[in-house]
Amino acid sequence: MWRAWRCGRHDHNLSKVYIIKPIFSKGSPLTVRLVFFALLSIFCMLVDAHGSWLQSLRSHAGIILTPIYWAGDLPGRSLDTVSQLLTSRSDILAENERLRADTLLMQRRMQKLATLTEQNVRLRELLNSSALLEEQVLVAELLGVDPNVQTHKLLINKGSRHGVYQGQPVLDARGVMGQVVEVMPFSARVLLLTDNSHSLPVQVTRNGLRAIGGGTGQPGMIELRYVADNADIKEGDLLVTSGMAQRFPAGYPVGVVTRVERATGQPFAMVHAAPAAALDRSRHFLLVFAEGHSPQAGSADARDEMAVEAENEARATEGPEGQL
Repeated sequence: MWRAWRCGRHDHNLSKVYIIKPIFSKGSPLTVRLVFFALLSIFCMLVDAHGSWLQSLRSHAGIILTPIYWAGDLPGRSLDTVSQLLTSRSDILAENERLRADTLLMQRRMQKLATLTEQNVRLRELLNSSALLEEQVLVAELLGVDPNVQTHKLLINKGSRHGVYQGQPVLDARGVMGQVVEVMPFSARVLLLTDNSHSLPVQVTRNGLRAIGGGTGQPGMIELRYVADNADIKEGDLLVTSGMAQRFPAGYPVGVVTRVERATGQPFAMVHAAPAAALDRSRHFLLVFAEGHSPQAGSADARDEMAVEAENEARATEGPEGQL
């Protein structure tokens, strides 16, 4: 009897010790839970907007979510692989011949560009100007697109471990894409030209007119702000980076003017342009390193990519004999 009483007392104490009181009681309505989590979300957003306390948490979350982005992109990669395997041999041969012809044309253009570059260097030396240096670049690949329709952002597969930094210019094969706005260890977010919050200084190649190019929030359209009503600008003018803000190197294509509207009595004209870069189709990008930044500060993979790019560029300058 004494032993039974002790066991019962022991069981009673264990029940007291292991009872955990839940946050919500069983009778709590769903509305109370919804309001609680909504207030918690608003609190976290306010803390993130007015401070940097959650930056380390976001960085660690980026490390955890990177494999998820890779897994989400896996079906697209698989479809691309299958489509390449199903391509007929005749299509491959035809594409190979077309690429050979394009290579010969590009080699001819490169020979002319090499001559012009050499002449330009000599003129800069005569004017006691600083020597023209080629920017260092790093190749990145698309991981995902921001699902928020109000913002135009991309996620790429290069981060701080590769030397990527905030504000770094991003280009594709056709022109300027945007700039890096958030850096994580193995990935980064890129703000596109068409986003409302993006702007950069541009210049008209025809006459040197300078302006500020800003996003409109609409895909495939940017606008030139504060252009005088009597300014010499027209449809078809090519816009390039002016280099005035010392963030985007000068001379990179930005877009082509598509519409110019001048209203009577208005001090500024309404100028719209189409971006030169394929913002909605490009999967590979170039991260341009400004002076003082280098991919050498990143991982060994970044250095390997720079070496491969330098070797390819050297082969491209050897002429037709070196390529064929």
